[in-house]
Amino acid sequence: MRPIHAAAAAAITLVIAGLAAPAHAQGTAYEGARLIMGDGRVIENGTLVVEGSRITQAGAAADVKVPAGTKRVSVTGKTVMPMMIDTHVHLSGKRETMIRDLKQRAYWGVSAAMSMGTDNIELLPMRDEVIPGAARFLSAGRGITRPEPLRPTHQINSDDEGRKAVQANAALKVQIIKIWVDDRNGKVPKITPSQYAAIIDEAHKLKIQVTAHIFEMEDAKGLMRAGLDSFAHGVRDKDVDDETVAMFKQRPHLYLIPNLPDRGVKVDRSWLQPGMSAEEFAKLEAENTDRPKVNAFHGIQARNLAKMNTAGVRITMGTDGNRPWGPHEEMEDMVLAGMTPAQVIVAATRNGAAYLQIADAGTLEAGKSADFIVLDANPLDNITNTRRISQVVLRGAAVDRTQAP
Repeated sequence: MRPIHAAAAAAITLVIAGLAAPAHAQGTAYEGARLIMGDGRVIENGTLVVEGSRITQAGAAADVKVPAGTKRVSVTGKTVMPMMIDTHVHLSGKRETMIRDLKQRAYWGVSAAMSMGTDNIELLPMRDEVIPGAARFLSAGRGITRPEPLRPTHQINSDDEGRKAVQANAALKVQIIKIWVDDRNGKVPKITPSQYAAIIDEAHKLKIQVTAHIFEMEDAKGLMRAGLDSFAHGVRDKDVDDETVAMFKQRPHLYLIPNLPDRGVKVDRSWLQPGMSAEEFAKLEAENTDRPKVNAFHGIQARNLAKMNTAGVRITMGTDGNRPWGPHEEMEDMVLAGMTPAQVIVAATRNGAAYLQIADAGTLEAGKSADFIVLDANPLDNITNTRRISQVVLRGAAVDRTQAP
């Protein structure tokens, strides 16, 4: 039998694909909105064209040629921005509740969530699933600590055990190794400099980045000297000194996930009511009080974030815990700490995608996944306008927001 030339085979494949495709595939053009692109650019009168699950065009209305047969949707007067990416969460340990976690995140405009080091590893195959109406799930597998009761981590007592823990995570194809360099207020032993240096070295040999949960400034310095890739929290024990700021500036590859804590002041959470049950909202409100000590603790981290932002550190948005609406509060706190709304949106979109190495998310660009939020007001004027959601589109499909999952 005569062999088929590769080019001819490709042509046949294209013909077959063409025959299998719908005769009148119809995309959607969202027209007239302000486009916040995710990379710092803003287009005041923009058009976003979506075909299937992808963005095919995004730009000024005058520059976009909408194909014939495309459905046109007017979003005049509204703002469109990329869905947010939460780079630090801790998701549920059962499949059913994990799916609910991910669907709730999509409801609130979050397209992807990185679960940081306490996962049920039996659920890791879910990373490869495309669950309708649900955010992407990414995982750091099992993080690494010293012996700590009840924490589902690799618990080590030597450099070699640290390397083996990295290898076990690498076998699970995790993107990030999470380490805890914190003694939990003197309750547990802390990973030593020798141990974290071995962990970072082993991870880098395997081309995996390492993030660290920290509390103290001196640990931050040691970890930077050892080649750490990102901080899963900012410094929390004191205001950072000039040496710490200089060390960050000398390491432009470093990422910081601030994970700002509760501000310790009573806030208006009425915007959450439509998205949760009366019982859930009542429980949340019971904790919504003024707490001066909590506010002082928050102040340290807010001032440190302001210094890092001024120094040009690459910042992402992360919320810790399992609050699907948390990104909206975190973004407000980041602005109150001194970042501009524009900087915070870049942190929560493009920077998050870059940090998690999600190539097709984070910005409104041709070829990217069609993951975006349509807002009734401009978050560049007031960051809390990210809560005024008119519509969420995930992978080209509208998320059902008639009620929260």
